[in-house]
Amino acid sequence: MKKVLFAVPVLIAIVALSFIHKPAEEGGIKWMTLKEAEEAQKKQPRKIVVDVYTEWCGWCKRMDATTFKHPEIVKYVNENFYAVRFDAETKETIRFNGKDYKYATQNNRGYNEWAAVMLNGNLGYPTTVYFDEQLDEILLAPGYQDPQTFETYLNFIASNSYKTIKWEEYQVKFRGKVSN
Repeated sequence: MKKVLFAVPVLIAIVALSFIHKPAEEGGIKWMTLKEAEEAQKKQPRKIVVDVYTEWCGWCKRMDATTFKHPEIVKYVNENFYAVRFDAETKETIRFNGKDYKYATQNNRGYNEWAAVMLNGNLGYPTTVYFDEQLDEILLAPGYQDPQTFETYLNFIASNSYKTIKWEEYQVKFRGKVSN
């Protein structure tokens, strides 16, 4: 009987905590692998946003903690893009658009060749890269972006405004929902 009396409150506490505590990724941006994004593209074409980061990058971590957690950003990305997180220093061979990209050693570190191709050899992090529905690169945006700036880029790409107006003009005109 004592075991039952002890077990019941423990079970109640576990059940209650499971409703209170949600994993950090739940309700956030639905990150995919590159392979998953390419497969999803075949079923339902969308633009792809790629967050190119490294484990040691402080600004990358800040963008993770702020921009990628902002509710309006999360909602907009999940509704309009396939989102890919790509570690530029992954040692995995990456296959993209029918081509393989390997890890290249450089000094004490290295990088994945796909990062170098996407970033035109400028291996600075974080960098956000946008692809259209045909997997052609549209734009790369280097550096940390606060939620407001990131929202402007997202809308510029999703609305196809990049086809008709220059970025500099668009960012002056755009009024989004996000405020810093």
